[in-house]
Amino acid sequence: MKLLVLGGTKFLGRHAVEVALERGHDVTIFHRGQTNPGLFPNVKELLGDREGSLEPLSGRRFDAVIDTSGYVPSAVRASAELLADSGHYAFVSTGNVYADFAHGPLREDDPLATMEDHADRDPNAYGPLKAECEGVVLELFGKRALIARSGLLVGPHDPTGRFTYWPHRIARGGRVLAPGPPDRRVQFIDARDTAAWLVRSAERGIGGVYNVTREPTRFSELLDACRSVAGSDAEIVWVDHALLVERSVGEWMELPLWIADPEWKDFMNADVSRALAAGLELRPLEETVRDTLAAAERAEGVGLTPEREAGLLAEWRARA
Repeated sequence: MKLLVLGGTKFLGRHAVEVALERGHDVTIFHRGQTNPGLFPNVKELLGDREGSLEPLSGRRFDAVIDTSGYVPSAVRASAELLADSGHYAFVSTGNVYADFAHGPLREDDPLATMEDHADRDPNAYGPLKAECEGVVLELFGKRALIARSGLLVGPHDPTGRFTYWPHRIARGGRVLAPGPPDRRVQFIDARDTAAWLVRSAERGIGGVYNVTREPTRFSELLDACRSVAGSDAEIVWVDHALLVERSVGEWMELPLWIADPEWKDFMNADVSRALAAGLELRPLEETVRDTLAAAERAEGVGLTPEREAGLLAEWRARA
């Protein structure tokens, strides 16, 4: 295929380019040239900006487009209109698009969030903005559009630290604070699995809307995998989330993968049966943990500091 990746040098886009090259495709990337310039010396590069410099895309047609960087609906429309003669358009969206995260498993036909009461740059509008972007792509490409509602992307080259915290923390050993109960449900996907599915779907011309993530995993299963892969003697201490809430522990970022708000109880409970039926393949959890330890550093400002963790553990022990 003649394939265009919008993005292509950071995390998911990087993995998509690598998969496409391995499968023998003719790859072009469109990006600003600011992240990992020169990462793919044998790939065609078009330099521009989604929000103001799209001239390099004019007059070009591709067999398939993978859009990993669309966020602002007007910018997505501008690029999608220029590429409207292309054969297939995969837009990487997010599980945040849904309107309700407290009604049970999230399914693709559930109602979506809207931009009502949100300014265009309001950070809380991430889901509604992505939902509008989906609408743009579906309007312009119809059955040629693939909407991938991604779960939390993890694995090698993850810049966010939201998953990476756990393998690195377990590897460090000692007493590790974990948000109870142990069977708490968490959900994520190795970015390499998403990338491979996007490229294979483009090859097959698969369209439609899909939740693209792993099936839910117990928190204890994740931490056991981290301990096994790292050969760690870490002692997992399951702390009741009432204490964490009482002490204003930050959900998701200060304590990654933890959400206490009951209105978000199903945020990591997406039904992925449709994507699995469409060929999504998932690697073993242990492989993701191992490769995360090898090629993804813990991000600054994400996760409990040692001092904060020690204080919470001491308080929890005193209450026991």
